[in-house]
Amino acid sequence: MFDSPYALTDKQIEQYQRDGHILLDAVLPAEYIPPYQDAIVRTVAARNKETRALKDRDTYGRAFLQTTNLWEYNDVVKEYVLAGRFAGIAARLLGVERVRLYHDQALFKEAGGGITPWHQDQHYWPLATDKTVTMWMTLADINADMGTLRFASGSHVEGYLGDIPISDESEAQLREFVERRGFRLTQADVMQAGAATFHSGWTLHSAPPNFSDRMRPAMTVIYYADGTRVSELDNKNRVNDRDHWLPGTEPGDLAATPLNPVLG
Repeated sequence: MFDSPYALTDKQIEQYQRDGHILLDAVLPAEYIPPYQDAIVRTVAARNKETRALKDRDTYGRAFLQTTNLWEYNDVVKEYVLAGRFAGIAARLLGVERVRLYHDQALFKEAGGGITPWHQDQHYWPLATDKTVTMWMTLADINADMGTLRFASGSHVEGYLGDIPISDESEAQLREFVERRGFRLTQADVMQAGAATFHSGWTLHSAPPNFSDRMRPAMTVIYYADGTRVSELDNKNRVNDRDHWLPGTEPGDLAATPLNPVLG
C-alpha cells in the first residue's frame, strides 16, 4: 500500500483556499494505478444498476454512471478510499488536523455521455461546516473533451446558494449566476491518470459532455473536518444523504458513524 505523504506546498494550500479548488498531479503514483483501477472498475461493474440507454435517461442520468461506497464491497478499493496520503492532502487543504470520510463514489462518464450541470456538492450534504472537500481523480489519461471538471474560481465564498439539485434547472440558474458574477472559469485541458482535483463543497462546478469514444473513469472521495456536526435537514436530498451516510444521527449530533472513519 502507498502511504507516503504528498509534497503539498504552502503556495498550493493558499491557491486552494483562494480559488476553492486545485489540480494536483500524481496524487496516486503511477506504479499503483493498475491494481486500484482494476479493482474500482470491477466493483463499479458489479454494483452499477443502470441498464437504460443514454437516450432514455434524464440529464442527471446521462451525466455519469454513479456508484457509491465502493469501499464496503472490495478490500483493494477500501485501501484506496481510506488512504492516509489522500486524507492528508484533504486535511492540509482544509487546515485541520484530521478528517472523516463522508463517502466515496465512482463517476464514470460514458462515451457520448452528457453534461454534468452546474451545481454545489454540499447542497446534498447535511454537514454543519465549511470544512469539506471532494477529491476527484481520473483513473486514465483524459482531456477536456472527455469531461474534465470546470470550476467557477472563488465561488466557494458564496456559501449555500439554495435548494438547487443537479438538473436542467441548476444548469440554467447557476450558469447565469456564474456569468453575472464574473467568476473566472478554470478547466484542465489534460489530466494524467492518478492526477486529481480537490474542490470545496461550496465550489460551483460542471463538466462538458464526453465527446470521445472512451469511458471517463473518475473516482471521488469526500472528506470533512473531524468534529463536524449534522446540520439541519433543510432539503430532501440532505435527508436522503443523512439516512445513507450518517445513519442514526439527528441535527446537532456529531457527524460520526461507523461509515465515517477518522482519516489523516
